[in-house]
Amino acid sequence: LAYHANKAEVRAGEIHVCHLSLVLANDVTGPPAIEAFRSLRDKVFDPDRVVLVGDHFTPNKDIASAENAKLLQDFSYEQNLSKYRAEGDAEFGIEHIILPENGWVFPGDLVIGGDSHTCTYGALSAFATGVGSTDIAAAMATGKAWFKVPQTFRVELQGELPDSVSGKDVILTLIGKIGVAGARYMALEFTGSGVKSLNVADRLTISNMAIEAGAKAGLFPYDE
Repeated sequence: LAYHANKAEVRAGEIHVCHLSLVLANDVTGPPAIEAFRSLRDKVFDPDRVVLVGDHFTPNKDIASAENAKLLQDFSYEQNLSKYRAEGDAEFGIEHIILPENGWVFPGDLVIGGDSHTCTYGALSAFATGVGSTDIAAAMATGKAWFKVPQTFRVELQGELPDSVSGKDVILTLIGKIGVAGARYMALEFTGSGVKSLNVADRLTISNMAIEAGAKAGLFPYDE
């Protein structure tokens, strides 16, 4: 957050305006964001850093969801977005899998998304968090967002996962211990020797569910 706010350091509780690496929306949060965006600007701040993925109601279940999908498609073509994915694309799928698989998120990045599970990308050592559609609209226009720097909730992982135990078990156990609001507005930071035994899928799963403990982000250190 300090890097993206052009500061030497930041401290928990402070509020800073930060430059964003990526802005993400889907077929639920994207349409209202686009509507709000049009009252601000004609062009997005960077067509290579706005990501639109249709996945929540795809295949479309009714006329309304089809219209949402069409709105995302039209806006993506109009703005010449390079990172638009929808049904029919060879790389179509779940938004929080598409971004890591395509190498769009890197360690040290700052990502916001119109989806509560945007915290998934903390598995890649990026600060990533979910926001509302109006925040997405402003971010698409300016490339910036404000953040209240969260406190850190450190989770030290030791040992290795036994057979038939996965990252899902790890995060469910943690939430069982601290509760669904146990890390509210904090950054869950996973450390310790046990991190090395977790593959990328396990890390993505653990970070994905950080929000289920109320966390703002779920961060892993980067490695090979």
